[in-house]
Amino acid sequence: MRLLVNGLSLAVAQMGPDFILVEAPVNYPPGAASLILQVDQSEQRWNVRLPNGISADNKRVEIATGA
Repeated sequence: MRLLVNGLSLAVAQMGPDFILVEAPVNYPPGAASLILQVDQSEQRWNVRLPNGISADNKRVEIATGA
């Protein structure tokens, strides 16, 4: 699973109903992003919002549906 945000691709370790845990967090402001889940040859993509952005100090990233 990966989080795509403005050309940046971050590996996602875990996903909950309103958050994800990224493996290597970076500083990024609030905005739109996409979550990608790939299993074998099947890929699903969801548009999400990052209402609080991403902090390099915290692997937990709040997400909201829609973009």
